[in-house]
Amino acid sequence: MKISFLASHGGSAAKHIITAIRNNALDAEIAVVITNNPHSDIYHWCRNNAVEVFYISALTHPDEDEKDASITQALQKAGTDLIVLSGYMKKIGPQTVKAFSNKILNIHPSLLPKHGGQGLYGDKVHESVLESGDKQSGATVQFINNEYDAGPIVQQKKVDVAINETLVSLKAKVQAIEGELYLNSIKKIMET
Repeated sequence: MKISFLASHGGSAAKHIITAIRNNALDAEIAVVITNNPHSDIYHWCRNNAVEVFYISALTHPDEDEKDASITQALQKAGTDLIVLSGYMKKIGPQTVKAFSNKILNIHPSLLPKHGGQGLYGDKVHESVLESGDKQSGATVQFINNEYDAGPIVQQKKVDVAINETLVSLKAKVQAIEGELYLNSIKKIMET
């Protein structure tokens, strides 16, 4: 299985999975990383670690359809079997979603369907969890579709929300489980 990644910033999940592949902890191949930010940590990390990386954004492709087509073509040319989103902060275009139906994974920092949907990402998710008074949060790995956070769920992992929980502490708890949850979800997909 050849895995590609779409990342915007640090790309911690992409780094975790690429490292697992290189350490033979995941029986897969690295296809390509695509980022919309040439100044991101993941872009420089890829260049410094011999991982093929492409910069495709609204600046390189002002027309949304052309940008979507360019992403789809880069993924297809790399022989992509599965796409992992790693903090990719842009909506995936319809051409890419159609070409890779049920092959695009995302991790969301809550127990979907709670605290998901358009506008709920990053710290906003943790704020929503804290404001709701939920006793548990966690992370969800799911296949994406054309609706925000509405695709089929692959796996979830829970963390307890403490009485004195802060945004910073909750975020740290959730981030601590995301890498292994993503890795285990990919292994589960490969076994089916």
